[in-house]
Amino acid sequence: MTYFVTGATGFIGRHLLENLLKRRGKIYALVRKSSLEKLETLIAKLGADKGEIIPVVGDLTKPKLGITAAQQKQLTGKIKHFFHLAAVYDVEADDETNHAVNVEGTRHALQFAEAIKSGCFHHVSSIAAAGRYPGVFKEDMFSEAEGLDHPYYRTKHESEGLVRQDAKIPFRIYRPAIVIGHTKTGEIDKIDGPYYFFRLLKRMREYLPQWMPTIGIEGARVNVVPVDYVVNAMDYIAHKAGLDGHCFQLVDPEPMRVGELLNTFARAAHAPEMTMRLDARMFAVIPPMVRGAVANLPPVKRFTTSVLKDLGIPREALNYINQPTRYDNRETERALRGSKIKLAALDTYAWRLWDYWERHLDPDLFIDRSLEGKVKGKVVMITGGSSGIGLAAAMKLAVTKAKILIVARGVDELNQAKAEVEKAGGHCWVYSADLTDEKSCHDLVASVLKDHGGVDILINNAGRSIRRSVALSYDRFHDFTRTIELNYYGCLRLIMGFLPSMTEKRRGHIINISSIGVLTNAPRFSAYVASKAALDAFSRCAQAEFSDSGIAFTTVNMPLVRTPMIAPTKMYDSVPTLSPEEAADLIVKAIIERPSRVATRLGIFAATLNAIAPKAYEVVMNTAFNLFPDSAAAKGMKGRDEKPSSEQIAFAALMRGVHW
Repeated sequence: MTYFVTGATGFIGRHLLENLLKRRGKIYALVRKSSLEKLETLIAKLGADKGEIIPVVGDLTKPKLGITAAQQKQLTGKIKHFFHLAAVYDVEADDETNHAVNVEGTRHALQFAEAIKSGCFHHVSSIAAAGRYPGVFKEDMFSEAEGLDHPYYRTKHESEGLVRQDAKIPFRIYRPAIVIGHTKTGEIDKIDGPYYFFRLLKRMREYLPQWMPTIGIEGARVNVVPVDYVVNAMDYIAHKAGLDGHCFQLVDPEPMRVGELLNTFARAAHAPEMTMRLDARMFAVIPPMVRGAVANLPPVKRFTTSVLKDLGIPREALNYINQPTRYDNRETERALRGSKIKLAALDTYAWRLWDYWERHLDPDLFIDRSLEGKVKGKVVMITGGSSGIGLAAAMKLAVTKAKILIVARGVDELNQAKAEVEKAGGHCWVYSADLTDEKSCHDLVASVLKDHGGVDILINNAGRSIRRSVALSYDRFHDFTRTIELNYYGCLRLIMGFLPSMTEKRRGHIINISSIGVLTNAPRFSAYVASKAALDAFSRCAQAEFSDSGIAFTTVNMPLVRTPMIAPTKMYDSVPTLSPEEAADLIVKAIIERPSRVATRLGIFAATLNAIAPKAYEVVMNTAFNLFPDSAAAKGMKGRDEKPSSEQIAFAALMRGVHW
């Protein structure tokens, strides 16, 4: 038996070829010249013998597929089954593209099939041909379709209409539902249908434990079918006698609702399920004019667009939530009777679909997450760069081909750090400045603008910490002024100095090294935490102003790090701390991902607990305050602090990284 297939290298086409090869027939596959190599690769993968799959170079957008007269003559009278699968399956494609491929492509395929006197024209349409019909759309229905305003729906309807009205040879029509991956392999070729929401499920899994109940949305029933069911059914029906002129809806007769469908994939992904689901129909009580007005408000529209873009969900995909159409498939069931072709339950193979997506199609796989990819050729300034966290960060950048600028007061220390960075392969410049002095900061900014034209990434790392209870600070107001001069004003002077050039270039990243103390409100650090909290607040406000200017602000709520800054507090010798290199890894994360905040789970948990149960959290903090006394230095006394008790060590280990 001889076949002709358009769209042979497409997702459904590849699997159909595999089925047709089992029938030991000869297959002619339409292919563009630019896709010949792709077809050859597919032929090799399928293990087809020479001559079983024959490429036919042509173009769907040209009359009679652009196939030469000689080939047309060669094929005349030889093709028993002509499968037309080629189409645009993309809800985001524009009207012109949809029309050129779906409508005119079908017209040209039908012309060619008639010209070569094919036995039967098998047209693969879609349930989209029904549009948004409010009710059950049967297989013998066509002109009753409604809501065909979307280009994809309209052109699938029009292309099917061409076959119905103009075909001069026998035809059969197949309307698959949303086609998802293979039940045995999970294979899928692109993100569509429920796959648009996989990234959301992945985010939920990353941030929430699986057992946590969440709130989701409920909607209409979404009809999805695996590719192997579609191909097996189509192959079987195509070869069954007496079915010409019929339409077959390859659908799930008992489709799941949106919430149930997403929960099935949530279980497959080990993500939390949406326990409470709000029915989207409840919003129907709001007049459409009001809904439209609210949705088109600039802040609402921009927020919605930003969230959807971040999750990779096209706005058109939201139509699935309220799709009003149900699909009858009794004609298909009658045709398949006795074939043993059954639709598998989604929960038996959903895990395969998730696994394949996560390994091959997750958009995060294709993001350049290398540090070099983010900073190569860019100017990165690190304050406090001559030692500790700053130097460790500079060493991480040394192999990235970034232009590293380190800032500190001590010239000798800066030169020594520069030598280390350059020994590791980095390009390093040093600038001596006192960030507590306004003129020094002004001169620093001017020098960098002159030498490098500005900075691309500013890492405000230099800081000062003071551990002293409020009761011991009544006569030490300078503790507060000197911490805020460096931790807040020093950073602010540089931010304000470099923002104009960043704004002009419409790119820039400001990373402020804050403290976990801002989230935990640790006692005895009121001066330090207040200065860091001021910087955090400024960043949140500034981010709102510069969000559309290509400039990002990231706050790193750094846990306790073993640096010279904590050396005076001897108790820290016995509690868990991060090394400077581990702290630098958090800065690397900030550079690569550009999030609003980088924080440990404990820091986020502490802030959440404080927001939910502030009085209970106050008790915990007061307990810690009484457990960890002021140091001898804080009391103005000479001598060594007492060795930490087992209770102190145990508490500090439990609250790893928190300043006490």
